[in-house]
Amino acid sequence: MNKKVKIMLFIIIVLLGAFLYKSEVVHRFIYPQKYSEYVGKYSKEYDLDENLVYSIIKVESKFNCKVVSKRNAKGLMQIMDITSDWASGELDMENVDIYDPETNIKIGCWYLRKLFDEFGKEDLVIAAYNGGSGNVKKWLQDGEYSKDGENLHKIPFLQTSKYVEKVKKAHEMYTEIYGNKAK
Repeated sequence: MNKKVKIMLFIIIVLLGAFLYKSEVVHRFIYPQKYSEYVGKYSKEYDLDENLVYSIIKVESKFNCKVVSKRNAKGLMQIMDITSDWASGELDMENVDIYDPETNIKIGCWYLRKLFDEFGKEDLVIAAYNGGSGNVKKWLQDGEYSKDGENLHKIPFLQTSKYVEKVKKAHEMYTEIYGNKAK
């Protein structure tokens, strides 16, 4: 194969790659809507934006229902044992299998609703989901992190700061691909 043919082939491959990168098929592959029956059901029940729930699942577990974090958070929405125990008591659930996708999504959505009721703002809810509601309350009272006591201008936990960015980016992509699924 001569040099001109190789160059043309390379250009075609690059252009095809660029086209596929912008392709809806590729986006839907990268940002799937797995477990849609449960996400739809519990997003509606707890008055949540479906795209936010998908974004949290994508960032937390990449849709792996059996994953366990270093901190022992479990399943699709990475539910901690303390949250699972609290939710199962509040929701009158017995013999909770946190690895069951429906159960995990139900508890995750229930917890997100609790955080929305407490903080009211999506950024704060996302930060609390990762960094803990107690920490978010403290940060809001600290002028170094919150200039107005209502928004976080700086998040002192690097992991939580990056988490908020990742979830917001995923949420933006889910909304762009699938449309606005706001409550």
